[in-house]
Amino acid sequence: MSAYRGVRIADFTQGVAGPMACMLLGDFEAEIVKVEPPGGDRLKDHPGYSAWNRNKTVVTLDLSVPADLAQAKDLARAADIAVFDHPPGDLEALGLDAASLRDGAPHLIHVWMPPYGTCGRWSRMPPRHSLLAAISGIAFRQGAHGDSPIHLILPIGWYGQAVMAAGAMGAALYERGASGQGQAVTVSGLHGVSEVGGVVMVLDQPRLPRGAPQGASPSYRLYQCGDGEWFFLATLFMPFFRKAIDALGLGAHWEVLVLNPALALDVLEEVFRSQPRRHWLGLLADAGVPCAPVGNRTDWFAGDAVRHAGLRLEFDDPVRGPLAMPGPPARLSATPASVRSLPTAGPLPAWGPPQPRTIGPGASRPLEGVRVLDMGSVIAGALAGAVLANLGAEVIKIESPEGDPFRSDGGPFLTCNRGKRGLGIDLKQPGAKEMFFDLVRQSDVVLDNYRFGVRKRLGVDYEALRQINPRIISCSVNAYGDAGPRAPLPGFDPLLQAEGGMMAAQGGDAEPVLHTIAVNDVATAGVVAFGIISALNARRRTGEGQEVITSLLAQSLTFQLGEVVTWEGRPPAPSGGIDCVGLSPAHRYYECQDGWLAVAAETVAEAEALLTVLGTQADPTDALTAPPEGPLAGRLAATLAGRPRAAALDALEAAGVPCAPCVRGYEAYDDPWLAENDVFVAWRHPRLGEAVGVRSYADFDRTPGGFRHPVPDAGEHTRQVLAEFGLAPERIEALLAAGAVFEPAAARSHLRDGGAALFTQ
Repeated sequence: MSAYRGVRIADFTQGVAGPMACMLLGDFEAEIVKVEPPGGDRLKDHPGYSAWNRNKTVVTLDLSVPADLAQAKDLARAADIAVFDHPPGDLEALGLDAASLRDGAPHLIHVWMPPYGTCGRWSRMPPRHSLLAAISGIAFRQGAHGDSPIHLILPIGWYGQAVMAAGAMGAALYERGASGQGQAVTVSGLHGVSEVGGVVMVLDQPRLPRGAPQGASPSYRLYQCGDGEWFFLATLFMPFFRKAIDALGLGAHWEVLVLNPALALDVLEEVFRSQPRRHWLGLLADAGVPCAPVGNRTDWFAGDAVRHAGLRLEFDDPVRGPLAMPGPPARLSATPASVRSLPTAGPLPAWGPPQPRTIGPGASRPLEGVRVLDMGSVIAGALAGAVLANLGAEVIKIESPEGDPFRSDGGPFLTCNRGKRGLGIDLKQPGAKEMFFDLVRQSDVVLDNYRFGVRKRLGVDYEALRQINPRIISCSVNAYGDAGPRAPLPGFDPLLQAEGGMMAAQGGDAEPVLHTIAVNDVATAGVVAFGIISALNARRRTGEGQEVITSLLAQSLTFQLGEVVTWEGRPPAPSGGIDCVGLSPAHRYYECQDGWLAVAAETVAEAEALLTVLGTQADPTDALTAPPEGPLAGRLAATLAGRPRAAALDALEAAGVPCAPCVRGYEAYDDPWLAENDVFVAWRHPRLGEAVGVRSYADFDRTPGGFRHPVPDAGEHTRQVLAEFGLAPERIEALLAAGAVFEPAAARSHLRDGGAALFTQ
């Protein structure tokens, strides 16, 4: 039995985020009926449509026709989950809002996924990812050579919204399994951006510098070789960097290079330009140094690494012929996902009334009562635990005396570890493993992102844990999956950006560009949370736990799902360039007198309105197709450069041109529209003081989530947690004395840069 078999989903969404969110549950056998208007999904011709809507039956209803609207309401009320992505106000006008649909259908989980926010001036714009990136601040978080926002080629905000919504749907189903009650759930584009790009800001700390397109550190950076080819050196931690320096024959200069990053960069650039890429990749790989060549997504998707991971699926499309798409991004051992069909047109299903449910006491939070032992570190594993904590799980961050190698007092580490309590364990000491197994007996989930094989070496792999607790869910993340020759290798987010084609796509025909937001890490965190929640729902049916496996490799496909779907003759996906500001004169970022704005005209009418407002004589079709840095774009840029931003936005908005202000990353914390949408919350770290961070990754009307704890120091809550697990005081003292567990004063961890090069303000 799969995790969501028998769950009915009425999918009223279009585009990327809503369809993909439903797709993730459909992979686990939810029955999905996708309702489209007479003209079809607005992205029906996008190559990603086949993937975002796989395993679905597609029906057509015109919601402006009373009879069709009545059928839509009946379908939604008969479903377990009804999903919508309309802008604010539209659902109420149609009677498809949560209050209207749940009247007489208390079981219904009503999910609303607006593309931007839930209220305010910029929430009713047509869906354009560049506008979401502009108003949320992530366009200015991307590293750049100059001082401009960057048009992100991948719609990472909407991909993040999709994964957060899938997890929220699963969490609402899990809670309904206990209470019998549905509820209204909201996962906006701003929720997606919160998971993808939200960074905690400690108020008395200086802002992080903006990242560089090739990487901000000589140890974690793109390098060009003697043959003109590029590769990424991913030595984020000093032991790896030392290996690289030694392999290059520079070990005698180690201290000088470490103390002088600018010198180190000059030296390494000169060294790598002396030989072709294949030489350096071979030499560094032989020394155990994480590195990867920059490639394109087509070769990556067709290559051995993806094949070994079992992530390339092929279908016979009746129109396009042989078609390949990525498989499900997480593997559940007992209730696996599958892709059973491409989207298929069909009639409305004869769904009968839902089974009556016994209404029980409701939980206060979606995942209330779920206990997670979080052994994750850096970003992918640690942020997954934070997402689960935000949904209400009790998450205990377990660290060795050395600490999480990412640990620091900086915003990136704080972002990935909010909502947790800290427990220090040294599994190498006598009595530690037996004590850990005592915790496993009373827990629901064990989460880690150890390199492949490390769990088994430590004796904490799934087979060992299930002997202790058959209901345990053991989730493990690694770089390259658990099959094939790469499985044991260390890996970091940019390596998958490089090989997976993300860097080449953002750089276009010029040099590759590092995504400053750790795309594959944050994608993996979201998929891990969704996979664990799916396993919890499956356990409610079967009574048994299982293993959940995913990887950065899998997410190198998930967060470019629409871009890697392929068939012979497929149109090329968009590509960027150096400091890319857009795709055309009508769809790009422009600088005004006092700040930047975004315009995102995609129709002839919108382009004509843009030209009229700016007093520019040109063919609207040219505005939609000309280069974003060409003569027409230059004329528009010169006009806007002489205008105040607010006045320009007022005129453009009045004329019907999709537009928005570009908010700088650090400005987001004080932006009035983001405040109106309740994106951020102030909180206090007991040692660092006042901080600001994202409030939530989803909103639930009956069981609200949110963070209950600040970020723990290593081992901060050791005594408290062990006592709550029922360990006697004398045993706790004996474990402390033996070094099996520790408190902050005994931790040998030190503050590091916390990966500041990965995030920007």
